[in-house]
Amino acid sequence: MGILEVKGVGKRFGGLQALGDVNLSVNERSVHAIIGPNGAGKSTLLNCLVGKLIPDTGSVMFDGQSVLGRKPHEINQMGISRVFQTPEIFGDLSVQENVMIPCFAKRDGAFELNAFSPALGQKDILAQAEEILEDVNMADKRHMHAASLSRGDKRRLEMAMCLVQQPKLLLLDEPTAGMARADTNNTIDLLKEIHEKRDITMAIIEHDMHVVFSLAQRITVLAQGTPLVEDTPENIKGHPKVREAYLGEAH
Repeated sequence: MGILEVKGVGKRFGGLQALGDVNLSVNERSVHAIIGPNGAGKSTLLNCLVGKLIPDTGSVMFDGQSVLGRKPHEINQMGISRVFQTPEIFGDLSVQENVMIPCFAKRDGAFELNAFSPALGQKDILAQAEEILEDVNMADKRHMHAASLSRGDKRRLEMAMCLVQQPKLLLLDEPTAGMARADTNNTIDLLKEIHEKRDITMAIIEHDMHVVFSLAQRITVLAQGTPLVEDTPENIKGHPKVREAYLGEAH
């Protein structure tokens, strides 16, 4: 049984069946890619996993607990963090300040430590932020304004903001979208380092097959909201159903 179990998930938008009977199992400490043509239902599935959408049918279990009906911040506190297609950072703050922000939550008009943060005070949060910045090779840019970073570095910063929350599962939505090949390769290397050092489970939605085959141990292929096949990268390559879904004709 995987750390993430999706069973019989379906979602409609009016007359459109976005997802139909999706089953997915992501093993703990693995890298699992979800791929498919445009309109296959990948983003809809991801939004069901993080509480932005509630499926019409089925169940989503994470680490033995249902995520359905929970608000996004509650799912985040369960140990699920998400990296968005467009990096979501605070451009007017420094890199270091961005990494510290997720450690605090505003309640009743005052800031207090989030549940995942060690309740030891701001100096310890600063030390934690420094450690994460070292992990993503951003320590030398700690005092730079986030808005001045390159797209690749903004992606690294967003990953640091996720890692400081100590997630069990990192969901990555097109993590290399809009990047030049050099930045894409650097991001692949970074994700490999993070996975190996921290043993974080990763689920990746990605169009770039170079990224998918460089990182994933298992791949689920969606087409028209329905899983076509789930297998290893070696078996996915050249699979007739996958070629038909992407190319529009059987081979």
